[in-house]
Parts: sequence; structure tokens; C-alpha cells
Amino acid sequence: MRPRFVGRTGLADAVTVANAILGFLAIVVATTDTWTAARLLLLAAILDGLDGVVARWRGGTAVGPYLDSLADVVSFAIAPAVLVYAVAAEEWGIAPLESAEPRAVVAFLLPALFVGAAITRLALYTAYDTDEEYTEGVQTTLAATLIGAAVLTGITRPDILLVITAAFVYLMLSPLRYPDLLARDALVMGVVHALAVLVPLALQRAFPWALLFLGLGYLVFGPWLYWRESFPLPIPSEES
Repeated sequence: MRPRFVGRTGLADAVTVANAILGFLAIVVATTDTWTAARLLLLAAILDGLDGVVARWRGGTAVGPYLDSLADVVSFAIAPAVLVYAVAAEEWGIAPLESAEPRAVVAFLLPALFVGAAITRLALYTAYDTDEEYTEGVQTTLAATLIGAAVLTGITRPDILLVITAAFVYLMLSPLRYPDLLARDALVMGVVHALAVLVPLALQRAFPWALLFLGLGYLVFGPWLYWRESFPLPIPSEES
């Protein structure tokens, strides 16, 4: 008797599962090597974009959207939260479950809130946004990518990473509209992203910095300037 998944899943689904596997590896490695964990996290984000390309090339399956959201929970909800906590625990020498020190509590709670916000956002996306050319709230992949890129650039001050984490807790659930990237822009972002993973130390960490600035540019200006004519911002009515 053949396995149940044979004939029901495709190549794109295999890429999605590989994304989840990398997310799990990032979680495990983060407890001892935050640098490698950040690279694994960024590699998982590459596969998250690649599965869509493969699905358009070879065709998707009915299970694809569900697999994608489940994989993203591992790679872009739990893994970046664990990475932020691991950096804070390493830099501050803390163990939140053994200390009532305020910064230990913050280092424990903010990543936990990040996980909750990311899972909620993924569920909302799967239910409402998959057929749209835009999505509401910052993408979990973008949030995870910026956290991973920050660590690779050398931004490992826990207070900075925790502020970033707190910002994403709000932004992932915000009503801000983020349109899909144009193909040419996605290609540029993908090349920089891949180089940040493969040669993060080259040219004084130029590629992680470039990835960080490109991601921040889309984060800040995407809802206001990117495809503005196609997706005008909603104008409040006089009654609102």
C-alpha cells in the first residue's frame, strides 16, 4: 500500500516541507549558535519564495496552502522568536524561567507575543488574503527575514532586537496593505538574500546590510508608495 501523500502532494509541497525542516534546525541551533541559526532562517525564507515559483511551474496542489501556513509557523513564527530570545539570553546571561529580573521577563514575553501574532496573521492570510494581490499586515516572512538579517549584520543588542520584535507584534496584525512584489524587484531581493546567506561576511557584511535596508524600505514605504496607483489607500469617510 503506497503512502498517503503519494499523488496528493507535489514538488512545490516538498520545497515547503524543506522550509519547515530548516525552520526547525534554526530553532535547535539558536540555543548554541545564533549566527548559524540566522543563516538557516534566511535560507528557509528563500525556500518560502521558491515554493511559489515551483507551484507556478509544475502546478500546485490542494494541500499546498495548508502546508505553507504550517511550515511558516515553524520557520517564521517560532524560529525568529527563539532566535531573539537566544540572543538576549546569551548577551544578558539570563534564564527567564529562573529569574524575575525585568529584562529577563521581557526577553521571554515579547518573543512569545511574536509567536502569537505571527500565527494569528498566518491564519488570517490563509482565510482571507491568498487570492488577493496584496495582504494586510506585515508578512511573517518579511519580519523573520529582517530579524535574521539584523543578526547577520552584527546587530545583537537585545534591547534593539526586542524593540524590533515588539514592533512586529503590532505590524503583523495591522490593517496596512502590502502589495506583492513585482517580478523584477523580487528577483533583485532574492539575489541579495541568497548572497546574504552564502557569503554573509563578504565586503564587510555588505549583503546582510543590503538585505536589511531593502527589507526596511519595503516595510516602511510599501503600503504608501509601492503600486500606489493600483492600490490606493482607503480614504476615511466623513462619518468615521
